[in-house]
Amino acid sequence: MTDTSFCWGPLLEGGPLFLGILNLTPDSFSDGGRYMATEAALAQARALVAAGARMLDLGAESTRPGADTVSEAEEWQRLAPVLAALREVLPGVPISLDTRHAEVARQGLAAGVAVLNDVTGFSDPAMLALAQTSDCGLIAMRSRIDDGHLVMPPYDAPALRRADEILGELRVVRDRLCLAGVADRRIVLDPGFGFGTTYQEDLSLWRALPELSGALGWPADRFCIGISRKRFLAARNDTPDLPPDQRDDLTAVAHAEASALGFRIFRTHAIR
Repeated sequence: MTDTSFCWGPLLEGGPLFLGILNLTPDSFSDGGRYMATEAALAQARALVAAGARMLDLGAESTRPGADTVSEAEEWQRLAPVLAALREVLPGVPISLDTRHAEVARQGLAAGVAVLNDVTGFSDPAMLALAQTSDCGLIAMRSRIDDGHLVMPPYDAPALRRADEILGELRVVRDRLCLAGVADRRIVLDPGFGFGTTYQEDLSLWRALPELSGALGWPADRFCIGISRKRFLAARNDTPDLPPDQRDDLTAVAHAEASALGFRIFRTHAIR
C-alpha cells in the first residue's frame, strides 16, 4: 500500500518555502483586526500568494504576551468561513492551521487543512494523539507552558538560560513526536523565538543557528524560522520602538541570514 501521509520534501524544491501569516484575530501583535472579515482575509491571502507564499498559515487565537484566551468555539467560528472561502478561491495552496486546541485542529483537518502548527509542541495529549492518527504535516514549536498558559517573561529581563538549554526544550518536542511514532518527513521544528524568552536569550538562540541542525540531529531545511516582525528584530537593530508593521525589511534581512545557513521554511507576514 502506498503511504499518502504528508511529506515536506516536495514543498522544499524550488527555493524557500514562505508560509504567509493570516491572523484572524482582533489582538495579534502585528495586524490584529485587519483580516477578521472574510473578504479582507481573502484579499490578504491573494496578496501573500502573489508575493510568493506557497502555503498560508491561519491562526484565530493571538499568542502575543498578555493576549486573552479564546474558547475553541470562538476560534473555530473565526476560522470556518475563511477556510471554506480559501478552498474555493485558492484550491491549490496548502493551508497550515496555527492552533493548540485539538477540537479546532480536528475540524480544520476535516475542512482540508494540510498542516497543524502547534506553538505548544503537541504537549497536549489530545493534540499528540491527533498527530499520531492523522497523516497531515506538523510544525512543532518550542515554548514554555505553566499551568496551561504560555510563559512570557519581560523581554528586557536578564538571560536566565543558555542557548543549549533552550535547544534542550526543542529536543523534548522532537522526541515527543518521534517517540509517538510520527514519521520524520511529516515534522518541522520551530525554535520558538520570543516564546518564553528574553531578548538576550533570543539573541543567543539566533547566534546558535549555525549549530542548530547538528545539535538536534535534524536537517536544517526542516526547521521553521518564525521571526517575522518580532521585537527581537527591532531590539537587535537598536530601534526597539519600531512598530511591528514597519519591521518587514528587518525580517527580510533575518530571512537572508538564516537562508545562508541552509534554512528554507519561513513563517512571515510579508515577503520582500
